[in-house]
Amino acid sequence: MNKQYYLGHVRKDDPLYDYLRHEIQPLINEASKQRPEYRVFRLNASNDVFLYEEKYSGAKIIGKFFLCSQNRDAEKATERLNREFDSLCALRDCGLTGYPHHVARPLGRNYALNALLVTENCEGELLSKVILAAIHNGEQEQLYRKLTALGYFLATLHNRTTAGGRTDFNHNCNYMDQLISKLMRIGAIRQDEASELHWLRDQWRQQARMWEDQKVLVHGDATPDNFIIGSGLNITGFDLERSHCNDRVFDVGRLAGELKHFFLRATGDRQAAEPFIGHFLWEYSCHFPNRDSAFRSITGRIPFYMGITLLRIARNSWVSREYRRCLINEAKACLRRY
Repeated sequence: MNKQYYLGHVRKDDPLYDYLRHEIQPLINEASKQRPEYRVFRLNASNDVFLYEEKYSGAKIIGKFFLCSQNRDAEKATERLNREFDSLCALRDCGLTGYPHHVARPLGRNYALNALLVTENCEGELLSKVILAAIHNGEQEQLYRKLTALGYFLATLHNRTTAGGRTDFNHNCNYMDQLISKLMRIGAIRQDEASELHWLRDQWRQQARMWEDQKVLVHGDATPDNFIIGSGLNITGFDLERSHCNDRVFDVGRLAGELKHFFLRATGDRQAAEPFIGHFLWEYSCHFPNRDSAFRSITGRIPFYMGITLLRIARNSWVSREYRRCLINEAKACLRRY
């Protein structure tokens, strides 16, 4: 999975040790005759996420603390913990287990331990690594194959979780407002640019197609670091704390926007990702009764979701001033395609 940093062992007087030993360990393997020892590795993730490896059995699990340095609000931490745990269970209940579609198995949640979620550890290569190999090592065919698999995974996730009722596009307009406000606060855009973005938002709000599709359960953070690539069509999804009911293109557009970002950042070429984005959308569309109709519907909505994805990336502190301007310009170019 992500890059790992060895930190040491879980102390035996730590309440976490007893929880792992007595509540989690029996779910993943038979009890060892020896008293377990848990090695701890920090993962390169946005929350406080750790890999725990039992020394004698080699069993590995993932622990994600929602009450952490980035989030000190206990109520919000509990809400996010419950949302991710429940979403993982719901998707597994829909059959996303094993090959070819797999969602990480939740093993437990503990509110007292800083809102801890424990899941199985899923081995494999992150999609982000496959994208970088296509860019830097010429492994484009591998990326095409894995985008086919991801399109299949997301279509299955969405088609099995139809929530009933039409998409409420206002929620996505409100999310765009949050992104604009953030970019204003950090000085990334001027007032005239914010006004233009608000105007573009309203043009999209007036498009009937943005309201017509049925709501589905979306992953909510469909970025290349949240999918593990296996053999053949195998895809594993994880990190579902932002899962919610929305337009299916929320996920599809997020991934398309991320592809554009990866290629743009590495090559400076605005068009470099287009063949891969088109392939991904075409492969996603093949899992509907009328592929051509589905493709037209999705491509009609996707510029909005790509645009807000690029704005979302632009607000990050690690983005350079020059590249942030490039992302904002690309976002506006997408949003002007209403």
